Amino acid sequence: MNKTALITGSSNGIGMELARVHAEKGDDLILVARRKIKLDELKRELETLHKVKVYVIEKDLSLPGAAVELYEEIKQQQIPVDYLINNAGCGDIGFFADSEWEKQENMINLNVTALIHLTWLFLPEMIRRGAGKIMNVASTASFQPGPTMSVYFASKAFVLSFSEAINNEVRDKGITVTALCPGSTESDFHAIAAGSGKLIKERDLPSSRQVAEFGYKSMMKGKAVVIPGLKNSLMAFSVRLFPRSLIVGAVRKIQQGKF
Repeated sequence: MNKTALITGSSNGIGMELARVHAEKGDDLILVARRKIKLDELKRELETLHKVKVYVIEKDLSLPGAAVELYEEIKQQQIPVDYLINNAGCGDIGFFADSEWEKQENMINLNVTALIHLTWLFLPEMIRRGAGKIMNVASTASFQPGPTMSVYFASKAFVLSFSEAINNEVRDKGITVTALCPGSTESDFHAIAAGSGKLIKERDLPSSRQVAEFGYKSMMKGKAVVIPGLKNSLMAFSVRLFPRSLIVGAVRKIQQGKF
């Protein structure tokens, strides 16, 4: 019997590539995102190529009650979730004092609240079965404060801390929780965060596919915290070696070059 992966934010980027990787491995899928047209296209592709079952749910997880609605729909369909992948997330670039509160609130709801709520909803069933894997997509932003993206960096620091703690709580119950911490990746994230139609180009970025494959392998091995790429790993480790004031100043210079 095929296992089933629930992947949020699966209409583009890393989430879409995670769906492709899981389908290639023979997993059925529950794909969740706001853009149903994109999800339907991906459903047709994966069902045709890999003969897996794909269930599509259009849902904005930043809205109050959305996580419960998603959970109840899946329960109604009687689909057991073997892998929960909390990938959905968003960002906003600019100084916090100049930001729109609605954007900051939506970001917290999506990056933090929905992720916690879905974990809380699905984890007890995994514990009862004595098996299951959760992957929460954090970021290299998790390891230091981020001026000009203060709420985003803080939300990802929360995801990392939460994931490590829950992983410790459930490992002896047959469950693992993996925090995937990618750096900048080839996707439309920066364009959406900046509110522009142009991609912010950076050199030598890994593809969403590369990050997805790395994340999948790491989750299946039950690793707790994983960072794709040697450069990203070294940068994440280096923040421990320097004064935090120096790190914050350096991050601000890097971030301001993006807008």
